[in-house]
Amino acid sequence: MQAALEITARYCGRELEQYGQCVAAKPESWQRDCHHLKMSIAQCTSAHPVIRQIRQACAEPFEAFEECLRKNEAAVGNCAEHVRRFLQCAEQVQPTHTSSTAEAQPLPAS
Repeated sequence: MQAALEITARYCGRELEQYGQCVAAKPESWQRDCHHLKMSIAQCTSAHPVIRQIRQACAEPFEAFEECLRKNEAAVGNCAEHVRRFLQCAEQVQPTHTSSTAEAQPLPAS
């Protein structure tokens, strides 16, 4: 779970922070009142290339995890093994760098 949270926090930190503040401020009704902020996190993560790569490479374990959640709404702890398999897959995905790497290269000696 740590890897997924780190990726989300790195690329969608503002959305994650707003959602967290909403949940903390509305303990009785956060599921209803903060839903729009949860959706903004989903939109952000779905637009990010690294997260899209993970979704593509790990579609099968992710779908199994979602199915488990649907079947175990009241006992999501039953899906721990599904989460573990998905995160294990996600951690093996190597991001492809499409941006310029000119900044990372040393300058030639003069």
